[in-house]
Amino acid sequence: MKKNLLYILIAALTIVIISSCKKQLDITPEGAPSKGNFWKTSTDAVKGANSMYELYDDENFYGRGFFWFINASDDMITGRVKAQGDNVRDFNSAYIGGDYTEGQWKMRYATIKRANDVIRYVPSIDMDATLKKRLIGEAYFTSGYMYFQLASNYGNAKAGVPIVTRTNMDDPNPTPRAANVNLNYDYLISELQQAANYLPYFDQLGAADYGRPHKVAAWAVLSKAFLYKKDYPNAEKYADSVINFGKRDLMPNFADVFKAPNNWGPEYIWSAVSTPAGAGGWGSILPGVMLENKGWGKYNGWGYYVPTKELYDSYQPGDIRREATILKPGDHFMFFGADNVYASVNSLSGFQFRKYMDPFSFADPVGKHISPNGDHPTTDLNLPLLRFAEVLLIKAEAAIMQRGAGAGDTELNRIRVRAKLAAASGMTLADLKRERRSELAGEWADRHRDMVRWGDAAAAYAQPAHGFSGATVWPARKFNPQVHDVWAVPQKEIDNSGGVIKQNAGW
Repeated sequence: MKKNLLYILIAALTIVIISSCKKQLDITPEGAPSKGNFWKTSTDAVKGANSMYELYDDENFYGRGFFWFINASDDMITGRVKAQGDNVRDFNSAYIGGDYTEGQWKMRYATIKRANDVIRYVPSIDMDATLKKRLIGEAYFTSGYMYFQLASNYGNAKAGVPIVTRTNMDDPNPTPRAANVNLNYDYLISELQQAANYLPYFDQLGAADYGRPHKVAAWAVLSKAFLYKKDYPNAEKYADSVINFGKRDLMPNFADVFKAPNNWGPEYIWSAVSTPAGAGGWGSILPGVMLENKGWGKYNGWGYYVPTKELYDSYQPGDIRREATILKPGDHFMFFGADNVYASVNSLSGFQFRKYMDPFSFADPVGKHISPNGDHPTTDLNLPLLRFAEVLLIKAEAAIMQRGAGAGDTELNRIRVRAKLAAASGMTLADLKRERRSELAGEWADRHRDMVRWGDAAAAYAQPAHGFSGATVWPARKFNPQVHDVWAVPQKEIDNSGGVIKQNAGW
């Protein structure tokens, strides 16, 4: 099946045919390449590299499935009853084997396999040297980024995740888990460092290649990986590389970050490229997943992942990010070209995330800003996976962890001033945590993983969650840091390995 895209999407299985002035794509899936009849020409190299992005269109990759893990935080609850997702949020092992999360491991290893193929075979192809270098850099970036998500979700000091490399990828025997997650971080960091060596800067990409990895994206992911590894000097070093480079910055208006015309604006670092074009759209479906269930009769919103009163109340007075992030009853908002007053028919908390609502604000948005297929509700907004504001927060956290209160003031105040808050001095880790929560709520930055790595999850989750009215909308949960610091390995992976891959302890 062919899909015409308004933007050239990196996520493609094949080489593309670029039409005249609109830079549209005709993409024809051809399946994963094989060694016997492939990896001969420049066209093969591009096809192989494009195949790394195929799964960005899977509804569970950066749409629904992955977000069930993020939904475990204290910022949000499941917007309507969904047993499988509810079990994830409650750290109930009954979630193991569920469709939403079971494929997370497999999809990322499949993507790593394709990246490994590019790194292995493209160097020997006779082709343009600049293009070759970029494609190899994309593969190193993809490998490192996929391993970061695997390691941070499934690995800890007791066991890491399997490291499948160019050397062992053809071994028919299952690859056992790494002894600990630090081995994963060491490996993925080396992959991302290689990516940074190979990749061009964003402004060296033509418009047709926007959305592909670039050097600064590699630096940013490295800073986050070192932060998670608790290697604060290197986290700060790579954050500084992004900040001091000078070509990435905060947008003046916070709400504008989440508008499609700014997909490639100064705050862009790395995003899930999306489009409403074609019969079913392409890319992340999260905006539609978070939209009111059934969209007040105008669009098939799914009604998941709604804010808690705890999140709403956590903002400081005067912080403009709160109203830009959350819709509460009585708030005005534009929907299908008309002014509406927010009142949910079915949200369990009575709130809704507002961040991703702009594509739905236009008159007649279907096919132009939102997908014609409400069962695959993509939009023209590229969902930020890592943006410049988070790099500032990484730098601030790394600085505070090394030098104490006040060391992150410069970065935190850049964020606070944009939020219309007064600059402050001597800010502590507690201030950093609040700013990170206020800035990144409802995003892929992953509040749940923050709570786990800070050691705050058990106490926070032991409190019930509340809705707009003040009523309890989710009971207290039991979080065991010795078990729930990681998610369960999908049972299919354990079974398929013949028991070589072991389950995380306690699950």
